[in-house]
Amino acid sequence: MKKYQRSSDFSKILFSLICCILISIPMQAQTYDLLIRNARILDGTGNPWYMGDIGIKRGKIASIGQLTHARAKKSIDASGLYAAPGFIDVHTHVEESLPERPTAENFLYDGVTSIITGNCGGSEEHLGAFFKAMEAKGISVNLASLVGHNTVRNAVLGSSNRAPSAEEMQQMEALVAQAMEDGAVGLSTGLIYVPGTYAETEEVVALTKVAAKYQGTYASHIRNEGNKVFEAIDEALQIGKEANIPVEISHIKISSKKAWGRTDELLQKIEDYRAQGIDVTLDQYPYTASSTSLSVLLPSWAYSGGTDSLRTRLADAECRNKIKTEMLETLADMGFTDYSYAVVANCPWEEKYSGKSIAEINLMQGKAPGADQEAESIMDMMAQVEEGDRVQMVYHKMDENDVQSLMQYPFTMIARDAGVAEMGKGAPHPRAYGSCSRVLAHYVHDLGVVSLEDAIRKMTSLPAQRFQLRDRGLLQESKAADIVLFDPTKIKSPSTFESPHAYSEGMLYVIVNGEITVEKGKYKGARAGQILKGKGAR
Repeated sequence: MKKYQRSSDFSKILFSLICCILISIPMQAQTYDLLIRNARILDGTGNPWYMGDIGIKRGKIASIGQLTHARAKKSIDASGLYAAPGFIDVHTHVEESLPERPTAENFLYDGVTSIITGNCGGSEEHLGAFFKAMEAKGISVNLASLVGHNTVRNAVLGSSNRAPSAEEMQQMEALVAQAMEDGAVGLSTGLIYVPGTYAETEEVVALTKVAAKYQGTYASHIRNEGNKVFEAIDEALQIGKEANIPVEISHIKISSKKAWGRTDELLQKIEDYRAQGIDVTLDQYPYTASSTSLSVLLPSWAYSGGTDSLRTRLADAECRNKIKTEMLETLADMGFTDYSYAVVANCPWEEKYSGKSIAEINLMQGKAPGADQEAESIMDMMAQVEEGDRVQMVYHKMDENDVQSLMQYPFTMIARDAGVAEMGKGAPHPRAYGSCSRVLAHYVHDLGVVSLEDAIRKMTSLPAQRFQLRDRGLLQESKAADIVLFDPTKIKSPSTFESPHAYSEGMLYVIVNGEITVEKGKYKGARAGQILKGKGAR
């Protein structure tokens, strides 16, 4: 018995000695490609920040925590900085601009690492080829795309103002199916634009059902954002219900003076639909002005048959007068007395129009002031537009209180509705440069409309969830290493309507798939962006 006791005591002593030796040996250091130390980590969920380190390896977040003994090929001391997931912009239009400017610096300086294009019904028709071309060129941000209803309809029916035949409907369904298999994340509509505006609800439901089979999302620029916005939301959500597909209401707004202040009613309608089990979310740009083409000021029927048909109608006195009458009725219905709210961002044939309102251009042309003659100026400008061109406009039509109310809604995400800006060209909407930074600098820091944590959630995990970007939007182990480091007190959005060409400031580091793309506030040239495909990709 004593012998056994001595043996037991010896074992305990030996075990204690081994433990002491192990404790005294430094932990073997884990090695990373990139190590971020001492960051205030905002993980994207909306939870409060916590202090920690982030180890990155092979483009992924390998570890998060107190990585005291870690080593790395490169380290960043993030003391005093917040680390957040790279921002995801769900509403962009980069089909034309990204191939020309693949560095996408206006997005990067604003903290955006992933973008979704193909919105408002307009996308590349052949997404597979588009994705391959972007991969071959090399892009600095991650890219996903919707398939556009207008693009699909135009490929089959052109600009005809009629319903499709059964055979044409099958052709459109086949184009949507092909795009979803190529990797589209859903279907978009632009129901104020030709030719999508000519489609009945049933046509959109049929195409949306195809996207639903591939687990896509339905993103809609709804049919009306003014006095009939409530009816337009009803249509969008009825489509979602019939197709059994999640719905994203694009750039939610109230753009009629007569409906300003009704955001509580609008949001209650959204809540009522969600209570019925319809999965609906919203996106928004943080400004009181929209931006789209001059063409939307004319009634859509005037464009049936294309540009030549429009010119013929404008040259016919009776038809021209009918067009003007409808334009002036729409103007009055929105509560405006003239077109001073409409400002040219870019006119293909006349650079001096950039930054000028229609009212100012009307006077430049020697015409009498007033809505009647301004409508004439608009029609004259539209008669000069060539096929494939557009006069890009900025429309000051929203109320600041409505913008703030919509921003506070839990399921509103932040977007910009813009492409890759060309520095110095035209007078574009400042949202192209500064949507995310404007939210953080103005609506979080200055006004306290939303909290920092919630603003980050609206730019990261909420968009990732909506479009099923499963490895983005959160700072978690095994997720893609898309990360932004910033000091929220130093973020600036210097782009304005008067002087729009100015990059956002304060995003000190922007990391895309583990590559430092912006370092100490300067773009470094990395093109580590990837194509992000939908769940139906084959």
